[in-house]
Amino acid sequence: MQLNEEYDVAIIGGGVAGLAASIQLARCGHSVVLFEKEKYPFHKVCGEYISLESLDFLNQLGLPLREMNLPFIDTLFLSAPNAKFFQTKLPLGGFGLSRYQLDFLLANIAKQSGVHVFEETKVDNIIFDESFHISIHSKKIKAKTCCAAYGKRSNLDIKWKRKFLEAADKRLDNYVGIKYHVKTNWKTNVIGLHNFDNGYCGISKIEEDKYCLCYMTKAENLKNCNNNIEQLEETVLYRNPHLKKIFLNSEKCYSSPVTISQINFNKKTQLENHVLMLGDSAGMITPLCGNGMSMALHSSKIATALIHDFLQKKISRPQLEELYIKQWAHQFSKRLYTGRMLQRFFGGVRRSNLFVETFILFPFLANPVIKMTHGKPF
Repeated sequence: MQLNEEYDVAIIGGGVAGLAASIQLARCGHSVVLFEKEKYPFHKVCGEYISLESLDFLNQLGLPLREMNLPFIDTLFLSAPNAKFFQTKLPLGGFGLSRYQLDFLLANIAKQSGVHVFEETKVDNIIFDESFHISIHSKKIKAKTCCAAYGKRSNLDIKWKRKFLEAADKRLDNYVGIKYHVKTNWKTNVIGLHNFDNGYCGISKIEEDKYCLCYMTKAENLKNCNNNIEQLEETVLYRNPHLKKIFLNSEKCYSSPVTISQINFNKKTQLENHVLMLGDSAGMITPLCGNGMSMALHSSKIATALIHDFLQKKISRPQLEELYIKQWAHQFSKRLYTGRMLQRFFGGVRRSNLFVETFILFPFLANPVIKMTHGKPF
């Protein structure tokens, strides 16, 4: 595929937010280029649970969800290191689908929609001067608008000196994520959230006969185990008997886990150098809330509607930027705040035990808390 000299929209990052935005904008008749540093399909650290608030939107994008026989998940199982657990029905529920499949399917839809998708391509710099000048290796292109959807962290964050890198709250900084696909006997309609010292592990069904087993923990936990993942699991995660049972009775589908480091849940900005930030680039909800992908997809819908108006000259660039920040905050700021508050309950064994015991004693609290981290169908 030939890289053009100029596009209406350039999107940096080809996860769910970037791909969804590219599809919508291309269908509106705009020229769109998307850069992804990896090659599809590939695995990502992700809980791979999608809230039903995104179902209609994904169907509109063209995903054949009804034909895929995906598991419907309607129950939450929450456990603590002291072996106690709490179980409740989810107010809305969701379904499981791996990022390996989801991103690959969306990338194919994007290509079919006319998006110029460049894989294994890393963006070196973005400079704004009335339009965007984007550097890719030795080449440069121009774009009228630009979105960053590169996920949790990028070389561009460092280049722009984004404030979240300063880690205002150390309790929300420097996590590592580790993910497996496994075969096990966990219930297909239940998402499990199992707490351990300085972390938590989720398990839920995805496509075929596989489950996503993914955990997040402070980097110091791994460091204290000589940076050995197996040692970390045996000495820390296994202290929760529910987790120990899952690990000992699961067959891993690939030899090594997928990992990511330097995860930060502090506040981020939704605009950097006139670039609209989408998905995790704009703000990460803590994974224990199980709603990151829906937020990413919804942010793409908000951004693309405004970009379309801007490209049709219905609104100015300052209006585009102001409206995006305002609408993003309206949809997501309370969810992120709730997620950060919940994250602080999982800093240690005693707090995790207390959190689960509170829900056991007062089960009516569960639905309001869950609803505070989720939105309505869009």
